Amino acid sequence: MLQNRITDIPGLRVGHATDLRLASGVTAILFDDPVVASVDVRGGGPGTRETDLLDPERTVERIDALVLSGGSAFGLDAAAGVTAWLAEAGRGFPVGGMRVPIVPGAILFDLPNGGDKAWGRYPPYRELGFAAAAAAAADFALGSVGAGTGARTGRLKGGIGSASARVPGTDFRVGALAAVNAFGNATVGDGPHFWAAPFEDGDEFGGLGAPAHVPAEAHAFPMRALPGAATTLAVVATDAALTKAQCRRLAVAAQDGLARALVPAHTPLDGDLVFAVATGAVPLADPVVDLARLGDVAARVLARTVARGVFAATSLPGLAPSPPLAGAGLPPAWRDLYGA
Repeated sequence: MLQNRITDIPGLRVGHATDLRLASGVTAILFDDPVVASVDVRGGGPGTRETDLLDPERTVERIDALVLSGGSAFGLDAAAGVTAWLAEAGRGFPVGGMRVPIVPGAILFDLPNGGDKAWGRYPPYRELGFAAAAAAAADFALGSVGAGTGARTGRLKGGIGSASARVPGTDFRVGALAAVNAFGNATVGDGPHFWAAPFEDGDEFGGLGAPAHVPAEAHAFPMRALPGAATTLAVVATDAALTKAQCRRLAVAAQDGLARALVPAHTPLDGDLVFAVATGAVPLADPVVDLARLGDVAARVLARTVARGVFAATSLPGLAPSPPLAGAGLPPAWRDLYGA
C-alpha cells in the first residue's frame, strides 16, 4: 500500500532518532540492497561525509545507507553509528576479506535552537545514528522528528517531509525525503499558503491552494539573523536503473523543487544538497527522454516534500517559540499559527 513516502520505492527504509532535550536528532535511510547514488551540492556552506565517492568517476558504485543529521559538524558522527549498525549486519563493500559499509551523510545547523547542547566531551550523534538505523522501517513519521527535530525554515518551524509519485506513462516511481532547515520561507508572505501549492497532491499540506494575490513583499529577502545557519538536506529515490552519472543528473533536476518551494533558495547562507539514488528495478527505455521525465517528476515531488515537512512540524515541548526574526530559539510551527 502506497504511503506517499520515499519508502514507496521498494527496498528503502527510514528510521529516526529524536532527542527532545537536545532539540536535535538523526534520520537514516537504509537500502535493502546497495544502490547507485550521486549528489548535487548547491548551498554555499555544506557539511558532508563521503560525498566525494559519489562522483561518477569514483570507483565505488553503490552505497548502503544515507544519513541526515542535526548538530552541524558534530552531527557528522551520526554516520559512524549507522556504519556500526550495518557492519553488525554484515553489510558493506568487500575489501580484503572485510566489509566496509558505505554511508555518505550531511548535516544541518540547529545548534542555537534552545536545546541542551552541553553534552560534554563527545556529542551524542554516533549513538543517535545507531538508533536511527535500528529503527528503520517502511512507515515513518514526518515533522519534528529525526534530523528535522530542531529545524527552522524562514519564519516557521521546519521538519522532515516526504512524498512520492508515479512518472506518468511509465512504470517508474520517484520518492523524496527532506530535512527542511532553510533560510528562505516555505509560505507566501505572512499567510498560510505554501509556495509549493501548485504541485500539491490532494490536501497533503492543507489543500489551501495558492493565494489569490501574491504581494511584492512576499519576495523580499528575509531580514533574518544568523547568516550561514541554514540548510535543506534532501534525498530523491527512484526504482529506475540509472548509472552514477544519471543519478547526478537526477539530483540536479530535483534541485528545482527546492527553488519552487522556498523563497529564496540556494543562497550562500544555505548548505543545500540533494542526494539521488536508484534501486535499478526498472530499466530505461530511452536514456534521454526517460531521465528527463524522471527529473521533472523529482522536482515536483521534492517541492511537495518541503511543504509537507513544514506543514507537519510541531513546536518542541518545553521550548517556547521565539520571534520569527530572532537569532536563536525556534519560530512557531505552521500549525501553531494556522491550525491543522
